[in-house]
Amino acid sequence: MRVPNRVSVPADAARATARGATTRPPHGAGRPPRRIAVIGGGPAGLYAAALLKRLDPARDITVWERNAPDDTFGFGVVLSDETLGGIEHADPVVHAALQRDFVRWDDIHIVHRGVRHTSGGHGFAALGRHRLLEILHERCRSLGVELRFRAQAPDAALLARTHDLVVAADGVHSTTRRAFADVFRPRITAHRCRYIWLAAGVAFDAFRFETAETRHGVMQLHGYPYAADASTVIVEMREEVWRAAGFDAMDGTESAGRCARIFADALGGRPLKSGDSAWTTFRTVVNGRWSYGNVVLLGDAAHTAHFSIGSGTKLAVEDALALAACLREQPSLRDALTAYETERRPVVASTQRAARASLEWFEDLPLYLGRPPRQFAFNLLTRSRRVTHGNLRLRDARFTESVEREFGCPPGTPPMFTPFRLRGLTLRNRVVVSPMDMYSAVDGVPGDFHLVHLGARALGGAALVMTEMVCVAPEGRITPGCTGLYTGRQAEAWRRITDFVHRRAPGTAIGVQLGHSGRKGSTKPMWEGMDEPLDEGNWPLVAASPLPYRPGGRTPRELSRAQLTDLRQQFTEAAVRAARAGFDLLELHCAHGYLLSGFLSPLTNRRTDAYGGSPEKRLRFPLEVFDAVREAWPGERPMTVRISATDWAEGGTTAEDAVALARAFAAHGADAIDVSTGQVVADERPEFGRSYQTPFADRIRHRVGVPVIAVGAISSWDDVNSLILAGRADLCALARPHLYDPHWTLHAAAEQGYEGPGVVWPAPYRAGSRRPRTGRTDAPGPRLGPGP
Repeated sequence: MRVPNRVSVPADAARATARGATTRPPHGAGRPPRRIAVIGGGPAGLYAAALLKRLDPARDITVWERNAPDDTFGFGVVLSDETLGGIEHADPVVHAALQRDFVRWDDIHIVHRGVRHTSGGHGFAALGRHRLLEILHERCRSLGVELRFRAQAPDAALLARTHDLVVAADGVHSTTRRAFADVFRPRITAHRCRYIWLAAGVAFDAFRFETAETRHGVMQLHGYPYAADASTVIVEMREEVWRAAGFDAMDGTESAGRCARIFADALGGRPLKSGDSAWTTFRTVVNGRWSYGNVVLLGDAAHTAHFSIGSGTKLAVEDALALAACLREQPSLRDALTAYETERRPVVASTQRAARASLEWFEDLPLYLGRPPRQFAFNLLTRSRRVTHGNLRLRDARFTESVEREFGCPPGTPPMFTPFRLRGLTLRNRVVVSPMDMYSAVDGVPGDFHLVHLGARALGGAALVMTEMVCVAPEGRITPGCTGLYTGRQAEAWRRITDFVHRRAPGTAIGVQLGHSGRKGSTKPMWEGMDEPLDEGNWPLVAASPLPYRPGGRTPRELSRAQLTDLRQQFTEAAVRAARAGFDLLELHCAHGYLLSGFLSPLTNRRTDAYGGSPEKRLRFPLEVFDAVREAWPGERPMTVRISATDWAEGGTTAEDAVALARAFAAHGADAIDVSTGQVVADERPEFGRSYQTPFADRIRHRVGVPVIAVGAISSWDDVNSLILAGRADLCALARPHLYDPHWTLHAAAEQGYEGPGVVWPAPYRAGSRRPRTGRTDAPGPRLGPGP
């Protein structure tokens, strides 16, 4: 009994997790369970009980549910084909019952300002939540599971002493999780929207998203059929809109009537019913652990995922499938619970990242309403980053091509190969080779390695190739191997590289990133020990405030007013040299905890003078440097700024702060904002994942109206096409993929069968443009250290 594509659990990983237990497990953790208590009679608890009983009829299994058998929240649930495949394999009886009641459809309707856009080929299956519970009740009873309704379960601690296994499927407000909070370490995040579950007495013919722009603010409807004559309708809006509209003073019936009037067109004038639903705020639940001895969390008790990607019931059912399989496969309960958590955590984490992206998209919905209508629809469909441009082309080529036409793609042209203009520079496509520190210079002079490294990537098809952070002073280097632009000799060496790019890769631009290491300088190269101080030959460190980067690390000197003036001059002189060296674009590095970034973050700037304190004062010196560099840099050449849009640390720069930073730099003449995150403080807690930094760029682009460069785990050309076409970014900067494959962009064109404008194969390589290829080259390759 296995879920399709289950991840196998290495024995050493299971043992390592078991060793990580810090408290003595309760009764029964070392033997296969025979007496099992299930707390909670929702889909997770019921399906787990049925599976465990089916696998071993001798088991004594009891389910406690405090509500009546027909009490439930919501109206319909959606399950994916993958989940249904797991159910079919695990229990054909349940699968057959579900099949008889499912409503299926393929289309998604997106209604935007009165115009409906349809995307097909998606494939959904839904049924009423009440019917799902009936099916699971019947299956449990037929197998001999004892169901106790209107019965409060005994405390989990008591059940753990009298049972071999306690399955806590008691929902988002889990009392079991609270009872063992010191072990499970829950983190519960409340979000900014209110929503209510309602039902309509009509079956929509598709999954329907509709917005209503009212005088109180934007409201949105999520709707889908779950029976031949019924649909689930979820109405959602920001808290401030909810209050302004007066919903806070209405009961469920009044709210249903008001929502029916607001969305009368979608409902054909039909009413909505609320059942026992009430307005609530979604809460994301994350736990440090899912099991403690013989107690295990399942479903919403362990994790939640926003309803906009329809994954709550799906995750609960898949949890039950995995738990039952691990109990069958592993030699002991302890091993089984360890294997269950090891297997499920990566899947759930990925789903929660997608759900968080979707949730935040709807929270920020007003930002997107002014986009072209088809781009709005495409943006909505790809909001979670799980549906992509390529994926949509397979599902519905006609819809995707209509979005491309509206965007301005010539027929057959992938979005990534459309041109983009920054000031006097036209980039032939949307791909940037992101700055990557190579730590391979001598006395700041770029050598043959840099010529080959940057030259190879310029030949590889990207529109813009960026240097590593080029330092404006010898004491501004990160390591002794960092390049500089503080001497004429360095400028001459850079000129050799820019000349090569312009001569041998015509149409490719090369940009320079200017920066100063600040408190993160005088360290070893990454491969010798990232952020570790040199064993000898250290130079003095300077920063906004005298704070070491790492506990016990070297403490920098706080910069005086006179030193700030000198630094500004160093940046200006480096910019002059960069212009003479032939660079096409200049980027000012104000990210990742280096010197200018150190002024911007409240965690690293503790100054009490005119350059510290309020956000405006913290911005003062970076803006002074920007202005000085902009004045020295040729007027027709663009200038960008890289920022860390969040510090990933409490009390640090937030996404809202980043919007203010971007707005300030744009007001001073920045042509684009290069939106990265983190690396500002050593104790950061990044939320890594595919394209995990792109929402910050998206927010800045729509809030500020400035072009943005998106970075951060963008590894495939499909991701680039998706981000560009959705309007979340204007350019995409990739680092590790270009280390893995210097010709990443050319290969992306070949794999898409594209040979038009935006792609230039060097004449000596042209024969390879049509060579049959095996495998894919849009994978990120081996994990390397972070870039600048």
